[in-house]
Amino acid sequence: MNLKINGLDDLDLQILEILIKDSRTPYLEIARKCHVSGGTIHVRMKKMEDLGIIQGTKLILDNSKLGYDVCCFVGIYLNKASSYNKVLEELETIKEIVELHYTTGQYSVFAKVICKSISDLQNLLVNKIQVIPEIQRTDTFISLSQPIDRNIQL
Repeated sequence: MNLKINGLDDLDLQILEILIKDSRTPYLEIARKCHVSGGTIHVRMKKMEDLGIIQGTKLILDNSKLGYDVCCFVGIYLNKASSYNKVLEELETIKEIVELHYTTGQYSVFAKVICKSISDLQNLLVNKIQVIPEIQRTDTFISLSQPIDRNIQL
C-alpha cells in the first residue's frame, strides 16, 4: 500500500483491516497475521487510540430481540440555525435517539431513532421532539430493513 494516512503506515492499516473484519481478534493472532510481535501490535493499537482513530470498543445489540422493533430516521427543521445548540441539549435527553447528525440540505438535523412500537414512535414525535419550541417540523422515515451495516473498507 505504502500510504501514509494521518500518521498511519501499512502495518497500522493492515491491523485495522483485521479488526474491521472481527474486532475481537486477539493481539497475538493479529501479530501472527502481520508477522510482528504481540508487543508491536500493542504499541500500534495504543498509538491509534492516542490519535483518536480507534475510539474504544462498542457493544452491538440486536435491538429487535430486546423489543425495539421500529428503526426510523427523523429529519428535523429548525426555526433558526442559531437554535441548534439549544435543540441539541434537548435531543440529547431523549433515549430513543441513538444517532444525531447536523446536516446540510433539506434538514438541519437528522436523527436515527429506535422505538418499541409505532405508538411509541408517535409518542416520541408528538410529546418529546415536536414540543421543542425551536423545532419547526419533522419528517419521519421508517426503515423496513438494513441490508448493509459496515465500517469503511480500507
